[in-house]
Amino acid sequence: MNKFRDRADAGRRLGEQLHRFRGDDVIILGLPRGGVPVAAEVAKALSAPLDVIVVRKLGVPFRPEVAMGAIGEGNARGLDKGVISLAGITEDDLRTVEREARALLKARVERYRRGRPRPDLTGMTAIIVDDGMATGSTARVACQVARQLGAARIILAVPVAPAHLLDTMTEPDQVVSLISAHDFQAVGQYYRDFSPTGDEEVVELLDASVDRGVQIPADGLTLQGDLHVPGHCEAVVVFAHGSGSSRHSPRNRYVASVLQGAGLGTLLLDLLTPDEEADRRNVFDIPLLAQRLTAATQWLASQYGPACRVGYFGASTGAAAAIRAAADAGSQVGAIVSRGGRPDLAGAGLAAVRAPTLLIVGGADTQVLALNRAAMKDMRALTRLEIIPGATHLFEEPGTLAQAAKLAAGWFTRYLLPAPNGDPLTEGP
Repeated sequence: MNKFRDRADAGRRLGEQLHRFRGDDVIILGLPRGGVPVAAEVAKALSAPLDVIVVRKLGVPFRPEVAMGAIGEGNARGLDKGVISLAGITEDDLRTVEREARALLKARVERYRRGRPRPDLTGMTAIIVDDGMATGSTARVACQVARQLGAARIILAVPVAPAHLLDTMTEPDQVVSLISAHDFQAVGQYYRDFSPTGDEEVVELLDASVDRGVQIPADGLTLQGDLHVPGHCEAVVVFAHGSGSSRHSPRNRYVASVLQGAGLGTLLLDLLTPDEEADRRNVFDIPLLAQRLTAATQWLASQYGPACRVGYFGASTGAAAAIRAAADAGSQVGAIVSRGGRPDLAGAGLAAVRAPTLLIVGGADTQVLALNRAAMKDMRALTRLEIIPGATHLFEEPGTLAQAAKLAAGWFTRYLLPAPNGDPLTEGP
């Protein structure tokens, strides 16, 4: 029998199968509790937001492990009339069970969301994920809830389900199951490790997936940013965008998702206000951009303390600002990555920077490649140049941005995250 190592393994495999759904209109909804670790891996694979869709099984009173239906947020309810009939369940029995289940459902929603609003699924593709499906009662109600919240398309995705059940699931628009089992007995038989998932793990996974809008004071102004921090903050990579870009750049957001998958926090922020961006001179004002990066770094230190290390990811002119900021006296920046950057614009910062620096340049971006090679001659820090064959300045060619993101993740994890002995790695590769 083909078994999953654990729920995370099942989620990674399911994510590979669901890769075709990757897009801006997708949200991953895990069914608590066991479905959330699976959903978290799917969300990483698809670079999609993660949330929960909270439902509660209605168990037969004298055999609570047997589902006679389920309830969900928004007063959704689904009943298995066959089970109710066979078990001789009365209306009073049903009301009693549902009343208790509603109270538990409300408490669980409050515990998981911690004040966060229920997701607006209007026009979205909702991928509902569980660690397996036995009777389908919970999944059916989850689909009803997603439909009530406005989902345009619903995909039900599970690692394993009974073969006979799959064709009966009419609530979702599509069902994806890695294993269609003909001799199904229980979900747990398809896992080597099927340990119970606790509420604390669910909350930690949800918190780690949240991009929090932040406002950072700098020079009497307020910079807008999107912060993603793992449950335990060990390192955050601050993104310095290039000319004509912003924190909403799909390329940098993709790179950020890869870094997050490697266990790193990310801060995507706009170094200029909208009014400042209107003046093109500000885009090339490297000292100004570096000053804003320094302000963001100081803000991170005030929020998470010195134990949370900081790295810079710079693109285009943002790379020069990253080097310039890291070269300032007292800088605690632990690593820098430049993607298609202009490190040559950092001036004296090239010789002063001490952080290990990775320069990633497209092989077809010949002018920028020449500028990076020239800048390396002035650098005294550990520096490596990686050339992505066939890539142009924006890394728009298939697979090239993924290569750059993988290189960046490797560099940051090496120089920012603790080694097995608990100390950050500082040796050269």
